[in-house]
Amino acid sequence: MAEPVNAPANPTQPVDVEALHSLVMQSLDDDQAVEVVTIPLAGKSSIADHMVIASGRSSRQVASMATKLAEKIKREFGRIVRIEGLPVADWVLIDADDVIVHLFRPEVRSFYNLERMWAFGDESAPKTAAAPTA
Repeated sequence: MAEPVNAPANPTQPVDVEALHSLVMQSLDDDQAVEVVTIPLAGKSSIADHMVIASGRSSRQVASMATKLAEKIKREFGRIVRIEGLPVADWVLIDADDVIVHLFRPEVRSFYNLERMWAFGDESAPKTAAAPTA
């Protein structure tokens, strides 16, 4: 099987962060994620350039979104992401290095309220993803 054209020769090689972020956002939109929020972290934290927070309507949907996203990142960028919380799927963390994704069931998301914890002030407030146009 041939390597994807976009895949770096070395999986630890840097990838286009904005392309990775775009892929994450598109994948979540395709899978009908709810209340998708993206928080820019570049220059504010060394953990990643973007944090994306989204909800699924059930543990099953959360697990499905996480699995599909991990497969897409591997196929497009040749990166194997780290995933935590998949067996229970109340809160799944996907670490793609430059983009961190948190997928929640709604009740769990409201309990932890990560958006508030990561708000750095008005200029970097979390940005809700625009609704797709038909």
